[in-house]
Amino acid sequence: MTTPGRGLSGTGDQHFVSEAPFDPHSIEALTPEQEKYYLASQWQLMWWKLKRHRLAVISGLILLVFYLTTLVSEIVAPYDLHTRNTDFIYAPPQTVRWFHEGRFVGPFVYGLSYSLNMTNLKREYRENKTQVQRLRFFCEGDEYSFWGLFDARFHLLCPDPQGTLFLLGTDRLGRDMLSRIIYGARISLTIGLLGIAISFALGIVIGGLAGYYGGWVDHVVQRLIEILRSFPELPLWMALSAILPVNWSPVLVFFGITVILALLDWTGLARAVRSKLLALREEDYCTAAQLMGARPRRIIGRHLLPGFLSHLIASATLSIPSMILGETALSFLGLGLRPPITSWGVLLNEAQNINVVALYPWLMLPVLPVIIVILAFNFFGDGLRDAADPYK
Repeated sequence: MTTPGRGLSGTGDQHFVSEAPFDPHSIEALTPEQEKYYLASQWQLMWWKLKRHRLAVISGLILLVFYLTTLVSEIVAPYDLHTRNTDFIYAPPQTVRWFHEGRFVGPFVYGLSYSLNMTNLKREYRENKTQVQRLRFFCEGDEYSFWGLFDARFHLLCPDPQGTLFLLGTDRLGRDMLSRIIYGARISLTIGLLGIAISFALGIVIGGLAGYYGGWVDHVVQRLIEILRSFPELPLWMALSAILPVNWSPVLVFFGITVILALLDWTGLARAVRSKLLALREEDYCTAAQLMGARPRRIIGRHLLPGFLSHLIASATLSIPSMILGETALSFLGLGLRPPITSWGVLLNEAQNINVVALYPWLMLPVLPVIIVILAFNFFGDGLRDAADPYK
């Protein structure tokens, strides 16, 4: 049933208003796809938009593989972290082959023969094509302690029992570079997650207080942020890392570096939270919560932060690469993590001598996973940032 009325302009134009109650499920004009879209939650809309960002999805899968690998590093690595092959110091990467003398053999590598060049004192290796060393899969190899819980010998990939498998070469002690890079991923990747967890908490709390209360609280927080951001990052990292006692255990050094990186990275997130809360605290629902007696902690945590939580997640994702690069830079300079801890930065520290790198360039290979992970995080963070506002 409809009723005629007068237009707002007073010209007498008729308009019709339905008096029937509105039921969104009874709209026959909407297709099932449209109805699914209009009734979806914000998180569903974010997921649908993220799936359309192909590069972000691929980057997310790459990161997922890297982080899953850190859970089973002992199984994925062909050798144990500390296994030394003293007969193959600075051995070059071995090429995986499938055919030997025109006959299909399956994945294998040729054995290595060693000689010392007395002119430049370079260790020279050449393939011995009389030694066909097959690769083994789902096999028993070096013994290891899985997460310190129990001893095992199961590996995803193993060398021939009488051979070697150096897919990325060896270092100055004859340790397999591929295995060390896989073990190093556990430290380099987790330090980013732990660091961003601390930084995320500090940014939300400090930025939330500044944005909600304003006034002198906001002024103090802003001046503190400006002071911290005025210092060059790398010299400040180096100065704080040098404070760590040299007699600390590797675990304490790991957590010390994590806390240092987190304490210097919360400022950007705090400013984002502060600017959002300054705008949202004037909304009607915030005023209603205050009139109903809600405490500031509940208003911030239950009413204000969820409104832009997706943006916070995207910002945190983009901040993780800086944590990884910070650890890598400090360890490369010898001021971060130190052996026996193995990280990508520690591995790169062994490649500081340009003469060694010129003779054995595969020592620079640990930089490749750093580049891949940083690019993947940036692309994935861009996709999350775009999906964080699904209504655009």
